Amino acid sequence: MEMKMAVNAANWLVGKVLSKLSDGLVSTYMASSELGSNFLNAKNQLMYTQGLLSASVGRDVGDDPGLRGLLGTLSKKADEAGDVLDELHYFMIQDEIDGTKEAAAEVGGGIKGHSVHGRHVARCTLGNYLPCFSSLRTLGDEPPAFSDAAATSELHSEHIKLPFNRVAMSKKIKSVIEEMNSICLLVSDLLKVKTANHSSIALSRHVTIERPPTGSIVPQDRKLYGRNDIFEQTVNALTGGTYHDKTLSVLPFVGPGGIGKTTFTQHLYNDERIKGHFPVRVWVCVSTNFDVIRLTREILGCIPGTNTSTIEPTNLDQLQTAIAERLDSRRFLIVLDDMWTCKSARDWENLLAPFTTGGTKGSMILVTTRLPSVAQMVKTTDPIELHGLEPDDFFALFESCIFGHNKPRLYDDDLVNVARDIAKKLKGSPLAANTVGRLLKKNISWEYWMGILEKNEWQSAKNDDDILPSLEISYNYLHFHLQKCFFYCALFPEDYKFYDLEKITNFWIAVGIVDSSCRNDKNYLDELVDNGFLIKNSDRNGEYYVMHDLLHELSRNVSSQECVNISSLSFRVNDIPQSIRHLSITVEDKYDESFGREICKLRSVIDIGNLRTLMVFGPHDAETGDILRDAFEGIKSLRVLFI
Repeated sequence: MEMKMAVNAANWLVGKVLSKLSDGLVSTYMASSELGSNFLNAKNQLMYTQGLLSASVGRDVGDDPGLRGLLGTLSKKADEAGDVLDELHYFMIQDEIDGTKEAAAEVGGGIKGHSVHGRHVARCTLGNYLPCFSSLRTLGDEPPAFSDAAATSELHSEHIKLPFNRVAMSKKIKSVIEEMNSICLLVSDLLKVKTANHSSIALSRHVTIERPPTGSIVPQDRKLYGRNDIFEQTVNALTGGTYHDKTLSVLPFVGPGGIGKTTFTQHLYNDERIKGHFPVRVWVCVSTNFDVIRLTREILGCIPGTNTSTIEPTNLDQLQTAIAERLDSRRFLIVLDDMWTCKSARDWENLLAPFTTGGTKGSMILVTTRLPSVAQMVKTTDPIELHGLEPDDFFALFESCIFGHNKPRLYDDDLVNVARDIAKKLKGSPLAANTVGRLLKKNISWEYWMGILEKNEWQSAKNDDDILPSLEISYNYLHFHLQKCFFYCALFPEDYKFYDLEKITNFWIAVGIVDSSCRNDKNYLDELVDNGFLIKNSDRNGEYYVMHDLLHELSRNVSSQECVNISSLSFRVNDIPQSIRHLSITVEDKYDESFGREICKLRSVIDIGNLRTLMVFGPHDAETGDILRDAFEGIKSLRVLFI
């Protein structure tokens, strides 16, 4: 996962730099700067590296720590190049506003040394299409950035002096581009070796996801906890006549990864009432490879038959004919577990074709999927949505994951209370219960359990006991632009409701994910909903999007080296990586001295001047505002300021 993310991120950032270098005015300036005739060669090297990176997306390039480190350095240098080119772009815009030519490609009679007067770069470049964000400016200049409406109004009319030094700018651009190109040469050489070693692997933009196959047999110790009502309702619907007027019905079970869809369906499949009602039962794990011939062949192999043909069916027609003969008009139940996609409606129709010809009514196909879009495509009846278990049912499951059927004597009230506190953090997810239960089982002691509760140790596990492997698979399966959208959702507080579609879209525009020229406010959000990463809901305030708590934690995990959301009452500056470029703060409604102390230390940990995003959520008083203003004085690379 880390290598694929590194390749994708480097490819994306190099592409952004090339896009800026291709801008007409910037390109002309570069050709006339200190790079001179070398500009075209530098640009060609970047394009060559981008081509190799693009060819590597979706391919197996191994997990070389050297390549991964170089890709990280390349991404960092691409970020720096983006900052410098944005700075140049600012001065070009300022020239246009002031009617000057200080940043023009040619300035005629030499370099002008006087200052350029104008508004801050972020207000010029982002203000036109970011009305939802507060005015962007260099913090530290009066009046305070965190102030009331009157002061903000005064801020809009203020002019901040930013000097332009043509020689210094040219040297800065030359330095960062040359550094970037030197790394590109190393990355290109390694990528050529990697892709040559894997030349037998077909190029594909599709990331291959490996997930353990599932089967119909319920493990002996896997009891069904909770969901008794919906289980009985489903059994009665399948056997009691609800679907008996149709030859074939398709019922999807949909829910987040790890919520227990497969376990629930396994118990249905093995219920004695289901066995008695369906003479033929078939279980197939679909996973990400929806291949009609493969699935048809697997289904055929699971159906006991009486046909005496010795010819092995090879094409789709022969397979479908063999299935129809083996079914022999018997009622059947087919489970298609863990279905991620279907290439087209025609493929789905081809898969169903041999099951729609029998004379017996009441046959069923059950589909489990974490993608609402898949459920909507295949359904003939309303999907059943599975959510987290109720607290009492979940805690019973959690205890069984820790102890099995026998609780030890040392499991006293103190341990029970810690276990309940940990269980509350797991949001009713059976996957989390199973994973964390194994972790607690290793050491049944109050000290060990408290350490897990307080440190959230389970979040950072990178082995078989990791809590979020199933959700990470879902994340890996997203297209890269959706990965980046999800990535930056970590900056918003947990349970944040997105009512204003323009706000989140403008945020994505500002950080460079969405092109403002072809924006669609709902498109990416709805794609995240279709992939199960956002929930679409409504209340008296209107329609909104919200993220499940576990998915919000996944967002924080995958973005932890670049994005962080801190709480004014609980954060410690030593927990923040030096590489952070995007920061959000959730402020409580009262001043806290420890917050003041920690926020003042922030400058010693991260480079405040290179922050790209600063967001502040929640009401705050003047004292907190003063602390924030002082802490973030000197910011110069902001793309987003949201207060």
